[in-house]
Amino acid sequence: MLRKHLRRSSLLLLLWGLSLWSDAHILVYHRFDDPRHPTTNTSLRELRKEFSYLKEHHYRVVPLSTLVQALQTHRPIPDSWVVLTIDDGFKSFLKALPLFEEFGYPFTIFISTKPTQRGYPDFLSWQDLKKIAPFGQIALHSHAHPHLVDLSDEQIRADTQKGIELFKKNLGFLPTAYAYPYGEYDQRVKRIIESFGFEAIANQNIGAIGATSDPKDLDRIAMVGHANLSQALRYRHLDAQWIKPTDYPKDGILHEVKVRILPLYHTAWLYVTDHGWKRLPVKKGLVHAKLHYPLRKRRVRVIIKVKHSKINAKILVRSRYGAK
Repeated sequence: MLRKHLRRSSLLLLLWGLSLWSDAHILVYHRFDDPRHPTTNTSLRELRKEFSYLKEHHYRVVPLSTLVQALQTHRPIPDSWVVLTIDDGFKSFLKALPLFEEFGYPFTIFISTKPTQRGYPDFLSWQDLKKIAPFGQIALHSHAHPHLVDLSDEQIRADTQKGIELFKKNLGFLPTAYAYPYGEYDQRVKRIIESFGFEAIANQNIGAIGATSDPKDLDRIAMVGHANLSQALRYRHLDAQWIKPTDYPKDGILHEVKVRILPLYHTAWLYVTDHGWKRLPVKKGLVHAKLHYPLRKRRVRVIIKVKHSKINAKILVRSRYGAK
């Protein structure tokens, strides 16, 4: 019995030690100084304020590749690491680029290739991207920016392959990272996008990055308007295995939530869009709730939280195809 107790204690200490390595953060921006679109815009004044906060509080802005390499090689991830990403490839990024240069902050910009290829005026051109390339990473955000969950397997593959081909033709290299359009995906979409061999795949599930985070499923925090950066940086990574749900329920009702976490907590809180927070007991590392929550929206956020702002989240998206 003593040996069994010691082995269990050692395992808990190891898992607890791994959890202490966590807490890098990935931020995602969209438009800059473009008040026409307030829901996705960040003013240059606000951006400077946020960059100054990172500098004054001794955060280290690192390339996405640095974080991914640390995850792949199981190296400790400092709390001070922050990764900056930009989605869509809007031309307004050119207004913000001097600020990135001034602070010396690397970035990854995820572009949808169709607007660039067709020369849409609100989007960066291939020539713009060539000028940007020396200062940061350019990565793929799909070709046509579709709702991937509503495409067939063949359509998802065709859209992704088209984007990759346009990268190679116009920029001379292949993208090594991908971000889901709208941050939407399910297990079917995830399997297909992973099959292209990207080193990193980013979502928009709110949270932090820990030693056990999957480089092919990286959480990011959206920064829009007067975002609360200090609050965003307080989030901690909760290592969690989602047993149920894995995808949007076919009948539109969330019947059950079942999540495995480290057996270090006695209480957790569950959040579901339109249903608020619910306190739940944790029994031997299992968070389990029988529910009857009608899901009224096409897109629903589900969050598990424990003390010290440690969270793990999923976005469930209603699909025409469903999981296979």
